[in-house]
Amino acid sequence: MAALYHPRILTMQFLAAIAFISGIIRSGASDPPLTLDYYASSCPNVLEIIRQEMEHEVLSDPHNAALVLRLHFHDCFVQGCDGSVLLDDTVMLRGEKTASPNINSLKGFEIIDRIKSKVESQCPGIVSCADILTIAARDAVILVGGPYWDVPVGRKDSRSASYELANTNIPTPNQGLISIIYKFLYLGLSVTDTVALSGAHTIGVARCENFRARIYGDYELTSGGSPLSEVHLSQLKSKCPAAGGGDNNTAPLDYETPNTFDNSYYHLLLNGEGLLNSDQELYSSALALQTKQLVEQYALDVAAFFQQFSVSMVKMGNLTNPDSFLNGEVRKSCRFINA
Repeated sequence: MAALYHPRILTMQFLAAIAFISGIIRSGASDPPLTLDYYASSCPNVLEIIRQEMEHEVLSDPHNAALVLRLHFHDCFVQGCDGSVLLDDTVMLRGEKTASPNINSLKGFEIIDRIKSKVESQCPGIVSCADILTIAARDAVILVGGPYWDVPVGRKDSRSASYELANTNIPTPNQGLISIIYKFLYLGLSVTDTVALSGAHTIGVARCENFRARIYGDYELTSGGSPLSEVHLSQLKSKCPAAGGGDNNTAPLDYETPNTFDNSYYHLLLNGEGLLNSDQELYSSALALQTKQLVEQYALDVAAFFQQFSVSMVKMGNLTNPDSFLNGEVRKSCRFINA
């Protein structure tokens, strides 16, 4: 009987149960259809417009690619990919921007504003902010060396947001492996999707507040105390004092190639140098069964990572908000619902 309580067996039973529940939740209502040619006649140049604008943004500052990609992730994890993350607070609506995972973390809203303005100038009232953000995230990845994938479109913009769901649904930096996987599975995203999509952290930065516990916790243990990792850890600690202060100081999530979309993120995990606890858990957690194997696979084979990342991004991007298809709109401004 004791074997029934082995933590790995319990973990597998737990994940199987959550996956089953997730399947029920996701199958309760069929997602509205998205198509590749939705704007073929109404705004045939939309993909080119967005690509040109993103090219300008990333050339002016490569970090902008990570900002847009993060916006897309945080949008899709709350109510599906419906542009709700872009809404400002008003007297009548509390947006998601001030939720704990978003405040002081999400940036790049002005980039989407500029793209929306350009699209509206050529195709007024046609292209949703949700679609613009989804396409822009794909282009952001390509522009810093990542893979291409086709983006199904036809989303509508929500007329609501959820501060509460933003606080509960979005994975946070200090969470353990089970909590991370649960949040993905709840949305119908698999363990494979979890590890592949986490590879988005090959670009971008994290705030000291979000990696302090990691660098003063088990970072030295997981990294093995090699001379190179000790030098990097010392640099991180100089940016992020243990006693507090410097909360908004940043460090790259992938210090080897911070502005290039590649698989070096997984190399860092193999070396025990993941900046966030939630990242390193994918490899170093005692419960990391399938996730550890996937980290090793993607570290070894960048093509396998790119292929799965593309598949998983489409899958995440197809998380739609059924209510927005019935009651949604194409916003004139991505920051406000239409009057």
